[in-house]
Amino acid sequence: MVVMEFFPSLQLTFFGGWLLLIWIWIIQPLILIVVPKDVRARLLDRSTFNRTQWLLTGISKTIVLLVQIIIIVTPLAIESFEFLIGLTLFTLGMIGEVIAVINFVTTPLDEPVTRGLYRISRNPQETMLSVAIFGACIAVGSWFLFLLFGFSRIFNHVHIIAQEQACLKEYGEAYHDYMKKTPRYFLVF
Repeated sequence: MVVMEFFPSLQLTFFGGWLLLIWIWIIQPLILIVVPKDVRARLLDRSTFNRTQWLLTGISKTIVLLVQIIIIVTPLAIESFEFLIGLTLFTLGMIGEVIAVINFVTTPLDEPVTRGLYRISRNPQETMLSVAIFGACIAVGSWFLFLLFGFSRIFNHVHIIAQEQACLKEYGEAYHDYMKKTPRYFLVF
C-alpha cells in the first residue's frame, strides 16, 4: 500500500495523472465551444481587472500549470486508499463544475447567476474545479502538489474578488443582496 509522499516519483506511465487531467482538458474547451458567444464573453470577461489583479491571477494560473505538468508525469497511486479518495474528489469536482456551468449558461445575461450551485456558493465553478485538482493531487499521492496547488488558491482569491467586484458593478443591488445570503466558497462567507 502506497501512502502520500512529499514529492512524487516522476515517470510518464500509462496509468499516470494525465488520465485524470485529460477530462479537464476535454470538458473545459468543450464548454467554451458549446455555450453561446455572449455567454462565453460573460464567462471569460476580465475587462475590469486592474494590473495587480491580472498579475496575481497570472501567478495563480502559472502555478496551476506547473501542478498539472507534474501530475502528467506522475503515476497514479492506484494501489492506495488515497487514490480512491482522490478519484472520488476529482469526480465530484468535475461533476460539480459541469453543473455550475449549466447553471451559469441557463441564467439570462441581464441577471446575476444565483441558481443551482450558485445558491450555496458565489463561485462554484472555481471551487469545484479546485476540488477536482486537489483530488488529482491526492490520487497521485503527493503532498507537494497538494500544498503547491493550495498556494495557488491564495493568489486565485484575488481573481475571485475581482470577479465579484465586476458583478457588483454590473448587477448592483441584486448582486449585493446575493452576496449577503451566499458564501463565497460554499461554507465560508
